[in-house]
Amino acid sequence: MSAAVNEIPMVHLTINNIPVDVPKGTKIMQAAQQLGIDIPHLCYHEDQKIKAHCRLCSVEVVGKRRLLAACSTECWEGMEVHTDTQIVRDTQVSILQLMLANHNKDCLSCPRNQNCDLQRLCSRFNILKSPLPSVVKRTPRIETNPSIVRDPSKCIRCGRCIRACKDVQGIAALTYAHRSSDIVVTTAYNKPMEETDCILCGQCSLVCPTGAIVEKDDTQKVLDALQNPQKHVVVQVAPAVRVSIGDAFGLEPGAISTGQMVAALKLLGFNKVFDTNFGADLTIMEESAEFVHRLTHGGVLPMMTSCSPGWVNYMEKHFGELRDHLSSAKSPMEMFGAIAKTYYPQHAGVDVHDVVTVAIMPCTAKKFEAARPEMGRDGMRDVDVVLTTRELIKLIKYVGLEFRQLPESEFDSPLGFGTGAGAIFGATGGVMEAALRTAYEKVTGKTLAKLDFNDVRGFKGIKETSVDLNGKTIRICVAHTLSNARKIMEQIKQGTCKYDFIEIMACPGGCIGGGGQPIGTTNAIRKKRIAALYKIDQNMPIRKSHENPDIITLYKDFLGEPLSEKSHELLHTTYHKVYRPYEK
Repeated sequence: MSAAVNEIPMVHLTINNIPVDVPKGTKIMQAAQQLGIDIPHLCYHEDQKIKAHCRLCSVEVVGKRRLLAACSTECWEGMEVHTDTQIVRDTQVSILQLMLANHNKDCLSCPRNQNCDLQRLCSRFNILKSPLPSVVKRTPRIETNPSIVRDPSKCIRCGRCIRACKDVQGIAALTYAHRSSDIVVTTAYNKPMEETDCILCGQCSLVCPTGAIVEKDDTQKVLDALQNPQKHVVVQVAPAVRVSIGDAFGLEPGAISTGQMVAALKLLGFNKVFDTNFGADLTIMEESAEFVHRLTHGGVLPMMTSCSPGWVNYMEKHFGELRDHLSSAKSPMEMFGAIAKTYYPQHAGVDVHDVVTVAIMPCTAKKFEAARPEMGRDGMRDVDVVLTTRELIKLIKYVGLEFRQLPESEFDSPLGFGTGAGAIFGATGGVMEAALRTAYEKVTGKTLAKLDFNDVRGFKGIKETSVDLNGKTIRICVAHTLSNARKIMEQIKQGTCKYDFIEIMACPGGCIGGGGQPIGTTNAIRKKRIAALYKIDQNMPIRKSHENPDIITLYKDFLGEPLSEKSHELLHTTYHKVYRPYEK
């Protein structure tokens, strides 16, 4: 009886004279997808609220005097929809022509060439040129920060970036300004993004359908270093990259491409290919030790992870007075960079001044993080260049490698071995789970019977659990996206927070959904990548950071122990209160 009451009623309709049954509330766009019909669209994004701005998805519905937007119109019983009539096609072509008239059409030199939704639709509708005169304003590209580049002349005003910034991250650094034909997407007072509340996470670039917002391209820096015989170029690769890079080469979402990725990097000419998972294990050693020290010595609690640079930027800009809650441990990328510029040259017999460290990250904010003055010493950066997953894809295509046909290769030693705990860093909840595996065994002296902390896994915005450490209940919280982070921070600010240890990742799903991941990333794809990382963890021979033999050797030969003077010098940092521009 109850099942029948809760059952969603179905509606029956036809699309292009083909019958289809869908649950009540389904939009025409989704109903058409069930039949394999792709209704063209630009402002629509499956993970965002309906906007119905561009009207490119207009369809003809029998009995209606005007065309309806397929993205926002719900199906009703007996509806008759036509997606390919003359008036529909003429309307869609006219909309595209209007967009082209106000669009910088230098496609050959555009970062999104051959991966642009507008370009793809123009090809689909065989629009070779627009009959309308160009009214585009040739505004210069805005390249004032190390992470994000904006090109207003390529903006089609779809609003996707605005929704990502406001609804997902709760920041609203981007907005509409002016009206009618003068409307533009910009920042408050048209200020550079870094001078606004923007935290450079890059989620705007991930949903932009054109080249209006892209990552800062540093591929040429890497190519120059690789061609310099005087340089010893090493590269580290984040865990999230190996389960996302295959998207660009026709593999199924979430495909684990570790071996082919390493082979590609070696063929590109890197002297050594290392694994950021090693840095993740090192982070766990320091971060878990720091948490235990705070717990037992009356330190600031709750302690919050500091692996996500977008989250750190947000903390500094919006809750700078609470920055002591942040772990002082650097991110895995920066810890790896510090070791690559100190321990590694000694081990390899290479002059540190010849070493160039490159990091392949799923994140645009990592570019900003690497440029922070705290992340280096003696006038040298620990990480010289950060490339996003998208930039690595460019390099692989540039040199003509057939990614799917590459033989599998292994990471190099001594910084190339990571545990399963390091692998799950790329998923929301993974850092916390990895930390708990080590903290539990270090505090209790007992072997953890069950390594999987399922309560902190999954795509729920805020997750919580508790762990017993020698009779003391440790209350845990995991959150992803900054709109959820704000909820936790407000609790801390008001003194009502009940947690002891908190993990926050800026991007949806964690690093697997970072702003530098392949274009086309959606929540459905993020979930497949998360599952792939947990699969990697399950298949690893060692799944706890403190059991990594290379980490053990590093401490024995170089660092001493977690939180030692050497560790603090190289692996820890401080953060700052960054006032928002309008604060006095």
